[in-house]
Amino acid sequence: MCGRFALDSETDELIQEFVASGGDFRDWRPSYSLAPTDAVPIVRERVRSGTGELERTVDAAAWDFHPAFIRETKRPNFNARLETVASNGMWKGAFASSRALVPMRGYYEWTGEAGRKDAHFLHAADGGLLAAAGLYTARKVGDEWQVSAAIITRPARDASGEIHDRMPVFLERSAWDDYLDPAKLDEAGKARMVDFLSSESETVAATITSYEVDRRVNNSRTIDPSDPTLIEPLAED
Repeated sequence: MCGRFALDSETDELIQEFVASGGDFRDWRPSYSLAPTDAVPIVRERVRSGTGELERTVDAAAWDFHPAFIRETKRPNFNARLETVASNGMWKGAFASSRALVPMRGYYEWTGEAGRKDAHFLHAADGGLLAAAGLYTARKVGDEWQVSAAIITRPARDASGEIHDRMPVFLERSAWDDYLDPAKLDEAGKARMVDFLSSESETVAATITSYEVDRRVNNSRTIDPSDPTLIEPLAED
């Protein structure tokens, strides 16, 4: 986990949900099949130049964490493990000061044999929007800055424990401010943040449930990502 997720909220709804001031992703539309390397919405907080005030925005980021110090990658880097996010050279810089939230309605996992895998949709039991802890980075490509992101995962404590051994680190609203605070963390601060994420995500994990969906979602290249029926429960025989 997590290799595919769904988000059906319009950008303006996201801005209201996360009390953000906008950003550069106004043309985003709901997608029920977001895969690694796709552009996804992230919520981040930064110090506004000139005023020193904090500004929270909803922005676009490639779901493939690509810091400037890595020139090429053969595989997309889209998930970071909570167990090593504070120490691994790929993630530790962003974890110290470039943390973000990745909104989603839910995510997919699969069980069974290759070629005939059953698809499952995991989501909040109350149908609410989920906020996964993430990281972002930016690098200059030509004349433009490209933002990319990854989702932090942890050992499963939800319904996915029966489907997959890992899940996103989801945070309740009460934890958003602390996580998004852009103040740079020292080593002790990073250790405390790991503990914070571990304990806070337990609460949301207990609310996650799942149901089986149609296998056509298995192939992200052939489906229409704007099709809301992708997350509908599979009809019982």
